[in-house]
Amino acid sequence: MSSFIQTLNDAWQRANSLLCVGLDPEPSKFPGALANRSDAIFEFCRTIVDATAPYACAFKPQIAYFAAHRAEDQLEALVAHIHAHHPGLPVILDAKRGDIGSTAEQYAREAFERYAADAVTVNPYMGFDSIEPYLAHADKGVIVLCRTSNPGGSDLQFLETGGRPLYQVVAQLAAQKWNVGGQLGLVVGATFPKEIEVVRGIVGDMPLLIPGIGAQGGDVEATVRAGRTAAGTGMLINSSRAIIYAGKGDDYAQAAARAAQETRDKINAYR
Repeated sequence: MSSFIQTLNDAWQRANSLLCVGLDPEPSKFPGALANRSDAIFEFCRTIVDATAPYACAFKPQIAYFAAHRAEDQLEALVAHIHAHHPGLPVILDAKRGDIGSTAEQYAREAFERYAADAVTVNPYMGFDSIEPYLAHADKGVIVLCRTSNPGGSDLQFLETGGRPLYQVVAQLAAQKWNVGGQLGLVVGATFPKEIEVVRGIVGDMPLLIPGIGAQGGDVEATVRAGRTAAGTGMLINSSRAIIYAGKGDDYAQAAARAAQETRDKINAYR
């Protein structure tokens, strides 16, 4: 049984890519060919996945975009499709769950058993016992919010705690005390490259999921230089809207493939 971290390391090497393609399906933005199809969300995402897989090291479906449209069954089918047709490319369920005890156990079952995701994003605000139930799934990854890409993240993440901002405390806890099975990664936004560098210094080679390039305007060069490991890996640099909506017409798959290839190549230029 391969662990998430091992699968990710293999994907970085095999694909020669640090690009994670985010899947945020919004039916109002779909091309006309998908209009009125009951499986439009699955079909849109499947087509994007198949087109961009050669340039990606992972996929990140955001659960809200499926659940809001009662399309959880299409999310299940999508993850199954990725595993069947693109084996070795891990799927990160972007759910940002954060609850304690038996509730967290159910969220872990949802992510890892129902959806068969390889990793899930979680919110650490309620402490270690809100993360621990996910770690019982020893082959899965758990990616903890640390320094998020949104402007409001500073409201809490920059609060001084023992002389350090809170996000640095989270990074240290995740790297040391919480990472009992070696399964953890951290979310650090590309909009804050200086903080990426600080986090990398705290956590060593721990994987960093880095949203915020593309539509959010994060700088690719600054991100890569700040977050790469000595091996030139260590990052899942996520782009969602800039790739999946690169084209507006029925050639959307080809447009997404071009955008993914260009993004991968731009990232690789600075590795």
